[in-house]
Formats: sequence, structure tokens, C-alpha cells
Amino acid sequence: MIRIRTILLVASLLAIVSACPGQVLTKPELVMRSEEFAEVDKAGKFTVTNGLISYGQAVLTADHITGDVNTGDVLAEGHVRLMHGELIWVSESIHYNYLTRKMEASQFRTGKSPVFTEGESLGAESREGKNADNNLTNKIYTARNAYLTTDDNAKPFEKIRARSITIIPGDRIIARDAILYLGKMPVFYFPYYSRRIDPQANHIDFVPGYRSSYGAYLLSSYNWYLDRHIDGVLHLDYRTERGVGSGLDFNLHMDRWGDASFKYYYLYDQDPNSVSNIFNLPHNRQRFEFGYNSTPWTNLNLKSRVSYEGDERVLHDFFEGDYRGNPQASTFVEATRLWANFSLDTLAQPRVNPFFETVERLPDVRLTGFRQQLGSSPVFYDSESSAGWYRRLYAETNDVPSGLDYEAARADTYHQLTLPGTYFGWLNFTPRVGGRFSHYSDDSGPGGTNNGVSRGIFNTGAEVSFKASRLWAGTTNRLLALDGLRHIVEPSVNYVHVPAPRRGPSSVPQFDYELPSLRLQPVEFPDYNSIDSIDSQEVMRLGLRNRFQTKRNGQIENLVYWDLYTDWRLDRREDQSRFADVYSDLVFRPRTWLTLESQTRYDSDAGRWNMSFHNLTIQPSDRWSWGIGHWYLRDDFRESPLALGRGNDLLTSTVYYRLDENWGFRLYHQFDARDGTLEEQGYTIYRDMRSWTAALSLRKRDHRDGRDDYTVAFTFSLKAAPRFGLGGDAVKPAQLLGY
Repeated sequence: MIRIRTILLVASLLAIVSACPGQVLTKPELVMRSEEFAEVDKAGKFTVTNGLISYGQAVLTADHITGDVNTGDVLAEGHVRLMHGELIWVSESIHYNYLTRKMEASQFRTGKSPVFTEGESLGAESREGKNADNNLTNKIYTARNAYLTTDDNAKPFEKIRARSITIIPGDRIIARDAILYLGKMPVFYFPYYSRRIDPQANHIDFVPGYRSSYGAYLLSSYNWYLDRHIDGVLHLDYRTERGVGSGLDFNLHMDRWGDASFKYYYLYDQDPNSVSNIFNLPHNRQRFEFGYNSTPWTNLNLKSRVSYEGDERVLHDFFEGDYRGNPQASTFVEATRLWANFSLDTLAQPRVNPFFETVERLPDVRLTGFRQQLGSSPVFYDSESSAGWYRRLYAETNDVPSGLDYEAARADTYHQLTLPGTYFGWLNFTPRVGGRFSHYSDDSGPGGTNNGVSRGIFNTGAEVSFKASRLWAGTTNRLLALDGLRHIVEPSVNYVHVPAPRRGPSSVPQFDYELPSLRLQPVEFPDYNSIDSIDSQEVMRLGLRNRFQTKRNGQIENLVYWDLYTDWRLDRREDQSRFADVYSDLVFRPRTWLTLESQTRYDSDAGRWNMSFHNLTIQPSDRWSWGIGHWYLRDDFRESPLALGRGNDLLTSTVYYRLDENWGFRLYHQFDARDGTLEEQGYTIYRDMRSWTAALSLRKRDHRDGRDDYTVAFTFSLKAAPRFGLGGDAVKPAQLLGY
């Protein structure tokens, strides 16, 4: 007999392997482990007490295991657990063959979330006959007097009890002569019932509720899955004050040829202007979306999106979640081909919604040369060249063209040389020189004012940076959870010089122009890609990045990340101050469960804050969390296309608390400090109801016009087919209201 802690040598039958305390290795694939007793005799018979054996992907644990390494037969008794792939089988006694994967049990439990089953007299046969591959997924298991459920509870409330259940691992469960039970009450009979062993099973979702602008409503959807290539959702909604709406989502999954989606929704709106009379909205409200994304080869990517909206408010009124994510989705077709040092991108971007301002690109072809070394020289080269036909279309009001539209062809090419180097072992210095040439055809259309024109632009500059650090290995602090401290500082200066071009921005059509931004625009080419807005520039971008790091749970973690930067304009234009706003980005994590984020803009000339955003997240456990935020933006009504308009001064608070395993609640508030208005408040109660979860939500929005918007909705979600991904209701809270 051979016992634990002995190195085994079993010739011919058992491979010569090493053993460690608590583990016996026989054949290369077979492992036995026990802290009490494991042995293999000369005939290949083995015994394991309170341990496990594993073979390939199969792991078997039990109080007592006996078997034969020659035949692969195993008898496991007492608290038996057999794990293979995504399934776990539980029984008091299992007869199993780890070579053929054949299994028999008098009683068993198994499942893969979200479907679980229990039964008697389990047997197995090959799905493809005797010569089938010895793999658990090629077996069909049949049980008698069994039930299946989606209730993740030891005593399920809803279950389907059947005379026989067939389990096809990785595919589905089939029940014959089945009865649906709620508690102990039978409610429905199924001669034949089939369910996939994954969330992709046909099911119905619905959200009943009430909203001031809708009246009572019921939003329902039927989710269907034909196979792994085709699925979709059928929508049917009713709003008492707005009417009936319906739609279809259709998805195609074409393996290497990517995924395609089609979405259409139509509503005959009985009262389209009930909320606002600013827009003259039609009764026929509709939207259509098409999306496509594929990478048929590793160096080729194809993308497309079509976003059609019947009017400018259909998303705002009925699809709040999509509207908050992107209120003006674009329509485009794009193909990108990659090489080692180059990429070729072809983009077509038409306008399909005339009430949005758009720059059409029909098409725009762009060749990008990534930064690459020129032979064995220390010089690096990068480039970007494009050509296309462009149309700038302003928003139409009441289907009336603006009279300002114009279009033209443009060809542009940019080339740059850089000489990166490290000096004294610590100083990084990268000088650069580049040039751009652009040619524009005559711009036609009612807003066209320029004849064909060409212009060249020269740029030069250099970036200087270095990194320094200091380590205090013995520094500890319980309050800040410090285990050592390291400070890394990275100062940088980026100098950019662009002489005044012979033709300024006002002399060329504006297709790629600067847009209003809360952040500091890039100054270095080609990162600065507003081609038609390029003007003279001599500026130094000053940056200082700090990181304080410590070790927590064996991992390096940033205690403080702080990035400061601004522009020093050596040769400023009339519309510029000497120094740009000073920007600060800060993340402070004094504990793993406590995070402070801060982004600010400070106007040093005027001595005032132009923007500040602060957010404090407290999450000491999975039981509760609290997020507190402050968002401030100063009014910006300059006579400039870069003006940001009306500012904000908002306070937000989000609290989540899980009372126990069954109950939880969430509170959200948004307060406008300017006029003391509680703009939005939301309350949600969550209830875990075993096989499904439910949420009751109440939201009030104050529009300051005397017509507050109230919404109350009830949302439920089967655990077998959850409506949201993990945390999805927090990221998009409008989903809890059904829109």
C-alpha cells in the first residue's frame, strides 16, 4: 500500500511522478488529493477519504472514493460533488467513469445559472453513439421523477416537475409530461417543455407605470432567440394619453462577419405638443437604427450606423436612456485597413435628420502613417493625408433650409519629423518639425463665399520632460492604509510654434473646426485635428504630474494622482489671454473604499473658478454606498463659437443600501444651488423574490414651469433573463422607469 507523503513509482500502469503532502499523482491526467488518506495498490485500485480526484476538466470530491485506474470506474459516496465545465452535479452517491464520462446516480442535483434541476435515476448515453468523443458535452443525461426551476433557493417556489427530464450539457433541458407548480399548487400542464441552459431563452418583460406626460402606461417586450445567429425583441407599448407604440429589434450574429442590428419603433402620438409648444411635432413619431461592426480579418474593420429620427424630440420624449447617452447620434459607414506602419480609413457620413447640424463627408479618405523610424537613423516620421467632398449643413427649422449651407472638395496632407532622445540618462527631449498643405475647391451652395484656394502651414517645436521619484519603504499609516510610500513627479514643457499662414481660417471653408470644450484643446500636431481652424500660434504647454503610490493587498495602488497643466501663450491672438485656465485633475484614494475625484479650471487672469467638478464615493462594503457630487460651470456668453453658454451649479447625492438578502433601496437627488430648486429626486425599492427581482421606482422632476413631471413604475426581472447587466440600473436609472 502506498500512503500520503510518499513519492510514488508505479511502472507501466502509473507514470513516474512526484507527490507532495496531501496529493497523489498517478497518470499524468489523474490527480488524487486528501488530507486524511489516499492509496493506490499494485493492481491500480485506489481509495481516497475526504478528498478529491481530478482528470482533465473533471473534479470529483466526496467523503469516500474508490476506483480503478485501469478502467476509470469510480464510486463516490457521501457529499459528492462532480464539477465538469460549467455544470456541477451533487448527490450522495455517484458511479462515474472518468475515461468515458459515463455517470449514474440514484438521486442528483445539477444546474448552470439560471436553470437548476433535481431528480432520480440519472443515466447517460452518447449523443452520437458509441464512437462519440469522450467528452461530457457529448453526453445526454436522462432522469426520472425530476424537476427544473429558475429559483436559486434550496426549496424553490416555482418549478416544473416532470416524469422525465433530458439534460444536454451546454445546450438545453427537455421535460416530458411536466406540470408547473407555484408552491404546492399545480397551475399548468406541459406535454413537452424545452428550455435553454443560458439566459437566451424566450421571455416577456413588461413595465407598468404612470408619468405626468404619458398618463398610465404599460411597456412590454417579447425577447426571442431563434438560435445563436438570430435574436430580437418585439415591443408593444400603451400610454393612455399618448397612444399605442410598437417596434421590432432584430439582431444578426454572423461569426467572422460581425454583428448587425435593426431597430424600428412607431407611435401615433395623440398629443405630441402636450409637454412643450416650442416644437411643431407631428402625430407620427418614429425612429430607426441600424448598426454593424465586424472584423473579418485581423487588419480590417467595418463599421456602420444609421440613426433616423422622425422629429427632433422623439428620443427626448420616449427614449430617455438613449437621449442622455447621445442626444445626436451620427450616421456613417466606415472601413479601416491596418498595416504595420500605416492605416487607411474610408468614411461616408450623410445627414439623415435635417433638424441637426451636420458636416457630410461623401466620402472622406484618410491615410495615416504611424510614428516610425527612418531606417537606422534616429529620426522618426509620421503623417496624415486626407481627401474628400464635404458639405456643411446647418439645422433646418420647420423644414426650412437655413440658407447658410455650403460644400467643397478638400485635399490635405501633413508630414512631420521628430528626433526623440534621452540625455544624461533622465532628460527626455523631442524636437519636431512638420508641414501641412491643404487645397480647397470653390465652395458652392447658398452660403459659399470662397473661391478655390490653397494654403501651406509650417510648424515646429519640442517637448521636454523627465521623471523623478523617491521611496519611503518604511512609511506606514493605519488611517491611510499605507504600506510604504513612493512619490513620482513628471514635469513637462511642450513648445509649439506655428507662423501665421498666408491664408487664415476666414479664407477657407470650415468643415473641421474647433468645437466648445470643457477641456484644454491639444496644441501639438497632428493631435490638433481642427484642420480648417489652424492659425498662428506660439505657446508652451506646462504640465506637472504627481503620483503618490503605496502597497495594498499586495498590489501597487495610487494614493494620489494629480495632474496640473496650462498654456503660456508667448504670442497671443486678440481673442486670447496670456495664460489659459489652469486645469487640475485629481484622484485621491485614502482607503480602498473611499475615493475623491476632482476636476477644476481656474482663470488666473480674472482670479475665479470657471469650472469645478467634485465627487466623493464611499463604499465600505457591498451593503451600502454613497456618492456625493458637486458640478459648477460659470456662465459663458461670449460672442464666440467656442462659448459654452449657460452654466450650472448642481449638487447630487446617490445612496444605495441593502437592508438584507431580500430588500434594498436607492435614493437620488439633484439640487440646483442657483435658484434653490430640487430639480430631480428619485427613490427605488428593490425586492429579491427568489426566481425574480422587482423594483418600485418614483421620480419627480421640477421643470420650473409649474408642471412637475412625476413618474412611478414597477420593474421586475427574471433572474433567468435579467433586464440589466450588473449595475446597469445605476448607470442608466431611466431603465428602471422603462425608458
